[in-house]
Amino acid sequence: MASTSADSGGNTADGATLNDVARVARVSRQTVSNVLNAPGRVRPDTAERVRQAIDELGYRPHRLARNLKTRASRMIGYEITRSRLGVLNPVLDRFVHALVEAAENDGYHVLLFTPDEDGLVTAYDELVGTRTVDGFVLSDIDYGDPRAVALAERGVPFVTFGRPEIAAPHSWVDVDGAAGTAAAVRHVAELGHERIAFIGAPAGSATGDRRAEGFLRAAGELGLTGDDVLDVRVDDDIAGSAEALEHLLSLDVPPTAIVCISDAHAVGVLRAAAARGLVVGRDLAVTGFDDSPLAPLLTPPLTSVRQPLEAVAHRIVANLTTALADPATEPAGELLAPELVTRASTRPD
Repeated sequence: MASTSADSGGNTADGATLNDVARVARVSRQTVSNVLNAPGRVRPDTAERVRQAIDELGYRPHRLARNLKTRASRMIGYEITRSRLGVLNPVLDRFVHALVEAAENDGYHVLLFTPDEDGLVTAYDELVGTRTVDGFVLSDIDYGDPRAVALAERGVPFVTFGRPEIAAPHSWVDVDGAAGTAAAVRHVAELGHERIAFIGAPAGSATGDRRAEGFLRAAGELGLTGDDVLDVRVDDDIAGSAEALEHLLSLDVPPTAIVCISDAHAVGVLRAAAARGLVVGRDLAVTGFDDSPLAPLLTPPLTSVRQPLEAVAHRIVANLTTALADPATEPAGELLAPELVTRASTRPD
């Protein structure tokens, strides 16, 4: 019967070891170890060759032995706030699935937790103090986020999805929200719309502010000024957006295109437009943001800005595992480009 040891790194019933994987992949034993423990150090093509060898041999590392040796849990913490529990959020669902898959590809698991709002930082401290997790991924990041401040002060590795400040002092991966709304503005302008409104969230959120900046910047670059550029902020996404459209349509010269900060806001606009008997795509152009699974199912299908969430998750995990392997790693930021997906809500045909 095949033997196992922490030194060999693991085996299978057929006796495949770390050395076998290295031989088949034509790399060193250390490279195989890096793919398992610190994939950010390995070139993507080399890492893929090692993973193929692992699959071919059926090799599985002995997680317990490895964890005892390194004092690592191989767990990444990710908070889901209580306000999101029971709320349909397909964009968050897509990101979590991508995060779990990316982590598992690098030999980690994701621990989801829901702290009480009045004990937010305490929950993070407990997970670190009990060695339950090695590091964290933060999302819904905002200006002066207490989680980021606390983790940085304690020297705990973490990477954020989003950046509260342009020069954030920690590692982050973000989608260029300003570029996304700018693309939506240029799209409707190319279709001939000269009076364009933006429906967004109240000022003060990092994500919302950047999407609004993109709208205003693109409008300015197109020479749209004054009453041709309407910037409306609402507290509630669906109901608030419906009310905002009613207000905009009551103007002496109403807008002919609406750029929304999210797909949820666009849903409110579509509802209000339908109630008025308007044909969206012909009488009014509407765009969303996030390209949620709901977007192509709406009436009409919604033009929306798609975030590359799978790429975001992959880069977040790569940056975090690199920091876990080498705490001296300098913080880095990565800004990924979104994609405008056009559908019938902006097409006059």
